[in-house]
Amino acid sequence: MKPVSLAKYIQKSPFLTKLLLPISNAYVHLSGYRKYGLRYDDLMLEENDDTQKALSRLPKMESYDRVYRIRRAMQLSIENKILPKSEWTKPEEDYHYLRPVLAEVIAERKEREAFDALIVKKPETQAHATSSPAHAH
Repeated sequence: MKPVSLAKYIQKSPFLTKLLLPISNAYVHLSGYRKYGLRYDDLMLEENDDTQKALSRLPKMESYDRVYRIRRAMQLSIENKILPKSEWTKPEEDYHYLRPVLAEVIAERKEREAFDALIVKKPETQAHATSSPAHAH
């Protein structure tokens, strides 16, 4: 079953956007990942094969930065600390860097699965379907 998302519908409606944006911002603030210098895509689980493939496709510097952010956040968590407010991830820095790559990987996998499940039937030719007069007795 495909998960239902209302995001596109909400983004198209100025009223709903205006209504829900403060709630969204409050949720992001309460989740606290920006206080550790993380981006939203840093929170994605890596145990998934698709995510692993997407991570391998990231540019080297983006991958390095991701690992650095995660390790720094883990260290801060162990020490029960957060970053100084000046070092928190700013909203404009919190963009999706992994999701587009992951969407591409998933689309490729689904296409491959559909292609692998494809059944090719060889059409019968007219020559084989009717018997030739030479063979008729």
